[in-house]
Amino acid sequence: MSFQKIPELKPLYLERITSILNNKEDLKKYLEILKIQPVKSIRCNTLKISVEKLKEVLEKKGWVISQPWKDFPEVMIVEGKLQDCGITGGSTKCHRSDLRGSLKETSGCLSPEVMIVENQLEPGELGRSLEHLLGYYYIQELSSMLPVIALQPKEGDIILDLCAAPGSKTTQSASLMQNKGTIIANEVNMGRLMVLASNLERCGVTNTIISRKDGSALCKKFANGEIKFDKILVDAPCSGEGTLRSSRQTYLMWNIKTIQQLSKLQKQLFKSAFEILKINGEMIYSTCTHAPEENEEIVSWALEEFKDQIKIEKINLPIKPRQGLTKWEDKEYFEEVKYSCRIYPQDNNTEGFFLAKFKKIK
Repeated sequence: MSFQKIPELKPLYLERITSILNNKEDLKKYLEILKIQPVKSIRCNTLKISVEKLKEVLEKKGWVISQPWKDFPEVMIVEGKLQDCGITGGSTKCHRSDLRGSLKETSGCLSPEVMIVENQLEPGELGRSLEHLLGYYYIQELSSMLPVIALQPKEGDIILDLCAAPGSKTTQSASLMQNKGTIIANEVNMGRLMVLASNLERCGVTNTIISRKDGSALCKKFANGEIKFDKILVDAPCSGEGTLRSSRQTYLMWNIKTIQQLSKLQKQLFKSAFEILKINGEMIYSTCTHAPEENEEIVSWALEEFKDQIKIEKINLPIKPRQGLTKWEDKEYFEEVKYSCRIYPQDNNTEGFFLAKFKKIK
């Protein structure tokens, strides 16, 4: 289904993404996917309901549910919903696009078993459903689930989620930990912190402490108190280039100066967080942007900054990633940067994303 008309890409952004993709056909696919509405994805909150039960409940509502990642059945896509054609006793499903053909074949009369799969839920239906309000599921974009999947939180871990709001990754971590262990969820902005707190309460998260502090300052306090973490997630503030399909505002706000400013902030957050990671601890750095200054440049800088203390690890993901760039414009990055992952919307019909996993080895 065609998405709402989006503003024309700024010339400098188009020039940069053309250079990053470095392939005319790939660029064409990228520009085309920006016109397509993102899928509606949710994550079952196993703190409150089993995957099987949630699927059963949602399908009874007439929602059509698929589970795209067999190793992560809690991840679901709401494909649409069934609508009875006005004749009772229906059980067979068909897409609305197939309806005209069915009518022709039956001289305008549908079989009593036929139901229609709507292409979309009603606007806001995902968010206002009883199941959502009860915290049975979290509305979360597919690529946004990848950092926690890569981090692999376990029961008993002590975890820092440095830039936690609105809480998608914090609740995902708590669910995998079954509320055992401890998460520090930090957010500096009060408005976003209130949303974080609301989502944690709705989802029944009880192993999380919320803090409101500048990320680097918080890490310094932990360092002074000799508090260290098993795992850290730095889902850093970024320019949001990967969210162009779902956030029209990104088009309007995008500029190169912001990218340069964010790159400095991201290095500060990375450095502060890595210093309070335990030996053999693991850390994920992620963004929802394509900008190399916010992605590979941070990874390459970190490898240089921490030298023999740090190792970048390969990541197994349930979708198609591409290797991190080892060259961008006049810059060359460490060869190991290729182990970071770029997620493009045209490859997986997701938002764009970037993530890299690190281990502190000494």
